[in-house]
Amino acid sequence: MAHTTRWGIMATGGIANTFVKDLLLDPKARNASDVNHKVVAVASSSSKDKADQFISSLNIPLPCTAYASYKELVSDPNIDVVYVATPHSHHYQNVMLALEAGKNVLCEKAFTVNAAQAKILVETAKKKNLFLMEAVWTRYFPISVQIRDVIRSGEIGEVLRTVADTSFGDDVENVWGTKHRMVNPDLAGGCLLDLGIYSLTWVFQTLYHTLPKDQRKPPTVVSQVTPYHLTGADESTTILLNFPTSTPGNEKPPQHSHGVAMTNIRVSGDPDEKGTTGANIRIQGTKGEIQVFGHPFRPLRYRVIPKKGLGEVRDVEGEFPAGGHGMYWEADEVARCLRDGKLESEGMTWEESIVIMEVMDEVRRQGGLVYPQTIESTKYPLEL
Repeated sequence: MAHTTRWGIMATGGIANTFVKDLLLDPKARNASDVNHKVVAVASSSSKDKADQFISSLNIPLPCTAYASYKELVSDPNIDVVYVATPHSHHYQNVMLALEAGKNVLCEKAFTVNAAQAKILVETAKKKNLFLMEAVWTRYFPISVQIRDVIRSGEIGEVLRTVADTSFGDDVENVWGTKHRMVNPDLAGGCLLDLGIYSLTWVFQTLYHTLPKDQRKPPTVVSQVTPYHLTGADESTTILLNFPTSTPGNEKPPQHSHGVAMTNIRVSGDPDEKGTTGANIRIQGTKGEIQVFGHPFRPLRYRVIPKKGLGEVRDVEGEFPAGGHGMYWEADEVARCLRDGKLESEGMTWEESIVIMEVMDEVRRQGGLVYPQTIESTKYPLEL
């Protein structure tokens, strides 16, 4: 019999809308016959009407309770796990609220504003014996899993470099202004935490996660940050990561591997939006490379290019069953972890979430990127 997971949705913005749409699709369409999902409650921080409208607009099957506060949501005994879909400036406070109420949590990326907050969330989940996971949905795409398997197989040799670009060119002043979450420091705005996390995801899942746990070593970091002149949030960030290991063999003598993670909101990685520029991700090994096409957060296909004489080029298309966006795969992972009594997912471990937050802390330190003390704080509870 399929295991059913009952979800509470914290916030009613665009990302929550996309996530719930995926939850409502039939898991069997993606060959997930072992899990089911039910949305049993939705909360808005502003009004119950907003939560009611969210339930109605998505045709969420009843009974589904609408709440006018997050505190009411996490007190609902019918919820197995809370999906935190608030701005990342508020993740620490919101996740702590849920954990303190004894609720398992799937929290949107970026996990927190800084590593200190992430460590406390992990310690709290561990102490309370609760499941906690950063919702880096891209990790759970079949395409991502397949690419990691190709790397581990040694098909492209020892991987020594990954270059990833997650950039959206826009007229920043007119499109984002100063209050939009993408550029608003009060919401931990800027491209690093919102978009750069995807470039870092590709660097880490190819150069770090593909190694056995006992061989994973954090990188050193050199970076350059360009602040947005109207708010001080970063509009462009480029990160060079030097890992003291390589993958999959971690060869001796030790080979270093390099990750180049780029993000920008003024220039685009795909300016004509037709893929003319080619792959935004290149994973380069001693026997060939893998190129990944489409937005780094939602890749559409990949190409394996062996070194001359070592085989044929092959292209692999990604699929999104039932017309889904692709968030259902991370939801299925949560359901299986809860079913099996796991506190964390092997696909996105607590340790790795913290290491990535530490990298972003260092990038911010080097670039002088500081957010208001209230959202940097580890104090709980704290009114934001």
